[in-house]
Amino acid sequence: MSIRGPPSENLRNLPTYPHYPIVENQPAPDPNDLFGQVLAASFEVANTLGPGFLEKVYERALKHELTLRGFHVRTQVTYNVIYKDHLVGEYCADLIVNAELAVELKCTELLLRQHLAQCLNYLKASKLKTCLLINFQHAKLSYKRISL
Repeated sequence: MSIRGPPSENLRNLPTYPHYPIVENQPAPDPNDLFGQVLAASFEVANTLGPGFLEKVYERALKHELTLRGFHVRTQVTYNVIYKDHLVGEYCADLIVNAELAVELKCTELLLRQHLAQCLNYLKASKLKTCLLINFQHAKLSYKRISL
């Protein structure tokens, strides 16, 4: 499992847990891979709309931007959580891009460890390998890459 993205002040001072590592100073995402392309579309949305809108506005804008760029995007995708052949809950991912990347959007002052845990749970429930966690709250977009 790895978490990549720009350094984040709000996560730096929290204790590091072995199952939620914060990895900083990672290389920039490859603009040719799916993660890099979705991140580029997210920057376009953030630069165009700016901060201050509700999460749903960014979700709709990012879906539209990704669709314009030729991606297949599903919103509010529900995944069942099964325990010993019994349905015990559901998780609803904000966006699923090309059936391989989960995208979780936030409009919050700080990205917290529970947001990372939420993404990990999406990955476990969906069987996907990578999630992009994005915070649109501030003028500077912040993000984390979470991989199983």
